[in-house]
Parts: sequence; C-alpha cells; structure tokens
Amino acid sequence: MKHILIIGIGAGDPDYLTVQAIKALNRADVFFVMDKGPAKEKLVALRKEICRRYIEDDDYRIVEATCPERVRDVSDYRASVDDLNVDKQAVFERLIAEELADGECGAFLVWGDPALYDSTIRIVEAIARSGRHVLDFEVIPGISSIQALVAKHRTTLNSIGQALEITPARRLAEGFPERLDSVLVMLDAKNTYKRFVGEDMDIFWGAYVGTPDEILIGGRLAEVADEIEQVRAEARSRHGWIMDTYLLRRRVGE
Repeated sequence: MKHILIIGIGAGDPDYLTVQAIKALNRADVFFVMDKGPAKEKLVALRKEICRRYIEDDDYRIVEATCPERVRDVSDYRASVDDLNVDKQAVFERLIAEELADGECGAFLVWGDPALYDSTIRIVEAIARSGRHVLDFEVIPGISSIQALVAKHRTTLNSIGQALEITPARRLAEGFPERLDSVLVMLDAKNTYKRFVGEDMDIFWGAYVGTPDEILIGGRLAEVADEIEQVRAEARSRHGWIMDTYLLRRRVGE
C-alpha cells in the first residue's frame, strides 16, 4: 500500500502552515513538486523552503516534474481543464509508480487550500479509483488566498445575514449575482470589475498575497479601479505571472 498526502501549504507565507500540515510534512518520504517554468520558480522555491523549515529529519526526497499546461483562449473552458487534468494524471501516476515504493508516503504540496480552485484531489482520487495502484490518500486543509486577502484588508467575507458567492471572473462577466451584496472573484485576467464602476461598490484586491511580492489595494471601486488595472499589468509584466483575487461588495445602508 502506498499513501498520499495532499497538503495545503497556505497562500504564500510559510507561517500560514497549520500544526496539522507540519505534522503531515514530517510523515512524508517524498514530495512531488510540479515545475511550472522559470516564471514561477518562486513557487517551487517556497515549497522547498517550507520543507527545510519544518521537517525535522533530512532523509526526505523532493522529486520535480514538469507541469502540463492548459490550452488557453479556447471556447470550451471546461474541456480544456479536463484535458489538462488528464495530462496531469499521467504525470502523477508516473511519479507514484516510479518514485514511491510500497509502504512509503508521498506528498503533494498544494498552494492555498486543496479544496479550492485546485484539481489535485480530483486527480489523486481518479488514480485511486482506477485500481492501477494500491494506495490511499488524505487531505490536509490550508489557509486559502481568500482567507489571507480579507485578513490583510481587515474585513469579512460576508455581510451580516448575507450569502457570499465565490466565482471565476468569466461568470461575473454575465452580471453581478442578484440578491447578493458580496462576490469573491478569482482568475480575472480581463479586469471584469471595471464593468461595475458605475455602481456603488467597494473592492478589496490583492496579488501574491502572503508573499514578499504582496500588493494590496482597497476602496471605492470607482476610485481605485484604474489603479488596480495599472498595478496589475505592471506586476504581471515584471514577474511573468500573477496570482490575484478580489472581494467586490455593494455599499448598502450608507
């Protein structure tokens, strides 16, 4: 039997790791790290720093593999994600077969929380269901970029008695959800929030939250929308990638 740990490592700050995650790190024999290219080498470096800082013994192994890329700018987004996950599953299966011996424990270190905007759980579950490997797995939750964002802005996710929707920006482009006053938006490459500048809203935006490159901008949407667009473009150009999210909230009762 092989054992897999899917460990949420938080939104960028090594101090975000939970005690449960640290205990899980010390159970693993090998860590599987997906390399997404030179532009995102800091993500690999962070994972290695977390291992160095929190693992008590130095007899663990780190195995890197090239992460497949999703085909972008296609009409069927879901199909492109499904294809990506099939490619990732092939890589994961190879790692489990070649780098993890029977009786050993392997770990995937997942940015943020494994249950939110990440497919590692789905992929490992599919491998376990396939029957090609005798394995079981556990999921260790982590602090997500959503939690870190609202903490940094010293606000809350939802208003009293109100619901919250977490959505990709392509859904927000269809319109602000009715009967809601708060929307948490992820993966917005097209500055969708600018469509709502004419409405009375606040925005709490953050990029690279929890890392040394962290950027935070908040305030009335009409007053800060252009600043966010400019800062976001500059940051993406400088780093070669960007990881950002924002909370958009109607101003009610003021």
